[in-house]
Amino acid sequence: MELPAPLRQGVERLLDKVPLPVLKQAAKTLSDRYRAELRDGRLHMAEEMAVKAYLATRLPATYAAVRASLDALTDARPDYAPKTLLDVGAGPGTVLWATADLWQDFEQAVLLEASAAVRKVGEALAADATTARIEWLAGDITIDLADLKPADLVTAAYVLDEIAPASLPKLIGRLWQLTADTLLIVEPGTPAGWQRILAVRRQLIEAGAHVLAPCPHDAPCPLAAPDWCHFSRRVARSRLHRLAKDADVPWEDEKFIYVAASRQPTDPPWGRVIAPPKSGSGKVLLKLCQEDGSAAEKLFSKRDGETFKAARRLDWGDVLPE
Repeated sequence: MELPAPLRQGVERLLDKVPLPVLKQAAKTLSDRYRAELRDGRLHMAEEMAVKAYLATRLPATYAAVRASLDALTDARPDYAPKTLLDVGAGPGTVLWATADLWQDFEQAVLLEASAAVRKVGEALAADATTARIEWLAGDITIDLADLKPADLVTAAYVLDEIAPASLPKLIGRLWQLTADTLLIVEPGTPAGWQRILAVRRQLIEAGAHVLAPCPHDAPCPLAAPDWCHFSRRVARSRLHRLAKDADVPWEDEKFIYVAASRQPTDPPWGRVIAPPKSGSGKVLLKLCQEDGSAAEKLFSKRDGETFKAARRLDWGDVLPE
């Protein structure tokens, strides 16, 4: 997956003439903070160079994870077409770009972001994103949600890992109150990220939400540690991306986990592939999370006819058609 052309070109303009050694050091500092999941009260992207490092090394992967999660949402509800978006912890507008790429006719977006440096960059990039009305707001998502209005789609991507665990239930409760239709939360695909999504999922189900994806059920997650649920999306690296990371491979695999929950029920799929498929001669082994709340590996072979033909085309994260 690649960034939309206008976004990629906008990023290239902003990064033009940035000294590579400075960018590499900023990228390393940013990566170290994310990996450590620091909650020291400091913004990860408070300074301009940190924002540029994010654009070079993290924006493509975050965009890919968000877009893949939105695709799963639309697979669950093909008729869903939100007109309004509320994105909290918006960064430079990653969700806005993914939303605009998917629903060209949505009308309004409100983006809440604490960092002035990020908002400045986000506003400059967003001029080419969509014709929708865009409002950028300054604010801390743990304390500044009181005056916001509900939206059809509410999102928080790669945000919960920066918040103290004790603050999460109140935040999720408020986000659900602001959700007129569907709430999407995306987190890093780590065991810790999965645990945060599990907690969010439990809270939303208790509040009456219907899980759209990735789970084909509202039952407790059937996986147990050291296993964990996550997905992956391959991301193309630009030349500058490779240089900033000292990477030789022209791509990277972004691991992520998400939950999409709605006020509207929908017919669940029969199952979702929750691990890379294992293919052999005339057969494919799929690890599935199933509609009945269980998880199991199922072997499909040529003897299964059309079911086998469908199964062998599936990838990690896809749903199995009935």
